[in-house]
Amino acid sequence: QVQLVESGGGLVQAGGSLRLSCAASGLTIGSYGMNWYRQAPGKERELVAAISSGGTTYYPSSIKGRFTISRDKAKNAVYLQMNSLKPEDTAVYTCAAGSRYWGQGTQVTVSS
Repeated sequence: QVQLVESGGGLVQAGGSLRLSCAASGLTIGSYGMNWYRQAPGKERELVAAISSGGTTYYPSSIKGRFTISRDKAKNAVYLQMNSLKPEDTAVYTCAAGSRYWGQGTQVTVSS
């Protein structure tokens, strides 16, 4: 059974940092492109970071320079380091293995 479990969300002030974790079981993260998405209330889900099976990373221009995706194959986990957080980063953040497997998400709230 595949499980992706996110953790590390919470409440942070603008300008602060958070590190999200996504622990995977039932699959090997190195065999998948792993992605972090977010969805704010009333908005569509958007991709914020991706790491390919080969280790290539991708960020949309709105995120680039503030967020960093990484992975630890030994721990079978993916991380999202978020710096210089803004109130508009408030959303539920979810990790996904390709488009097939999804976690439940973790809430990130950035106060002004």
